[in-house]
Amino acid sequence: MTTLEGKICIVTGSNSGIGKETALSLAQKGATIVMALRSLDRGEAAEAEIGAHCLNPRTECMPLDLLSIDSIRSFVMEFTDRYDRLDVLINNAGAAFHRREISVDGFEKTFAVNFIGPFLLTYELLPLLKKSTPSRIINLTSGLHFSGQINLDDLQYERGYNGMQAYRNTKLMILLYTYELARRLEGTGVTANAVQPGFVATNLMTNMGALRYRLMDKLVRRFQITPKEGAETSVFAASSPDLVEVSGKYFDKNEVAQSSEVSYNQDLQKHLWKAASELLGLTEDE
Repeated sequence: MTTLEGKICIVTGSNSGIGKETALSLAQKGATIVMALRSLDRGEAAEAEIGAHCLNPRTECMPLDLLSIDSIRSFVMEFTDRYDRLDVLINNAGAAFHRREISVDGFEKTFAVNFIGPFLLTYELLPLLKKSTPSRIINLTSGLHFSGQINLDDLQYERGYNGMQAYRNTKLMILLYTYELARRLEGTGVTANAVQPGFVATNLMTNMGALRYRLMDKLVRRFQITPKEGAETSVFAASSPDLVEVSGKYFDKNEVAQSSEVSYNQDLQKHLWKAASELLGLTEDE
């Protein structure tokens, strides 16, 4: 088994589902896991469960709300105070919302959790990742990105909102971002890859209050894979020694796969990066 002794990993959204199983598998390989979570109560329960399955678990829960810029920056400050390196960042947390809702910073919530939050978190942690090379960034996307669409003039769905379409669009955004990030990180020793976990039984539909979504969720459960199975590709991307220098790839079932045609559009990648940077008040080349 690949050992990760001495490695420090952040897994966002690791209190349940794919994130918890990812944290468990990496902890079993010997890594120190920082579980970055919105709910510390639920996180501590997940941490206890992970501890029950590991001989010498090294886990810690830290508060992180991807809906809040202040929370993201506070998390990074606390993490860098406690740790002097970061080997793996897994942007796993994701959400979908039935109605258009706005975060404390004025961002549409699906856009905030699935794209702009991970964008800022990664940016804030890049100095430490570069200091800790070879290091890895893993962003979770979805097969639903194939039906995603990007309108640079309406990234936050002010002109018509559909919860599942917003989710698809943000999963395309995180993939476009991953490819652009990998290109910008060439030669630094930091890799960036995207992972498609599969059709997994998770709590994604929690915020999709419409009856049709709840019924659909129940109907498809028997066709879905388990969170443990869904975590396998994230764990592979985070730990495989064969991937030390592999960057800018889309992984599905532990293999490099082809993503949607539009996801390879470099002009779109660059324009999306610029738009996100402007929304966050960052300069384009940061």
